[in-house]
Amino acid sequence: AFLSSFILDSVCWEVVGAVKLWNEWCRTSNTTNVLPTDSFCLFYRLISDPTVLLCQCSCYVAEDQQFQWLEKVFGHIQKEGLQVTILSTCPVADYKTQESTLTLPSPFLKALKTKEFKEQVCCPLLEQPNIVRDLPAAVLSYCQVWQIPAVLYQCYTDVIKLDTVTIEAFKPLLSSETLKNLVKVKSHTGKLMGDLV
Repeated sequence: AFLSSFILDSVCWEVVGAVKLWNEWCRTSNTTNVLPTDSFCLFYRLISDPTVLLCQCSCYVAEDQQFQWLEKVFGHIQKEGLQVTILSTCPVADYKTQESTLTLPSPFLKALKTKEFKEQVCCPLLEQPNIVRDLPAAVLSYCQVWQIPAVLYQCYTDVIKLDTVTIEAFKPLLSSETLKNLVKVKSHTGKLMGDLV
């Protein structure tokens, strides 16, 4: 929703690929026509700069599918000069801290990065013993192994359904080196967020 509101809506992108999945969490039967309601990952390319790719994953990628997903996606991308930014959300109940999670200003962002990522991160780093999981963790681990500069921004939220406050929690990233040139905030961004919610 953040990408749709602030990135995809603001500059010219073209869809260059899609990955459809089937597992216990996402069932799709039609494998020829990709519909926005299906479980899939869409890949966009920036028309003015084809080296910029964006993947929007609207489905659950099961643990036994993650390695194959990574091999297929990164197998078609040149690794030299590559930099990866990952955006993800999870429940604030997953955040481990000595203070009560009831006093935390939710939603909030935490970052985790590979050794090769040299840019400044836009929020505090994720503290131990916290962990990340699922596809975001798999992508970050892949980047660490292949020495690709990568950063994961994890938003911890206390709501189950998408809301504008959670979407706006990612706003500090709009000033990051990676995203700042892709953003043109328009006056109808608020309406678009409302429509997505």
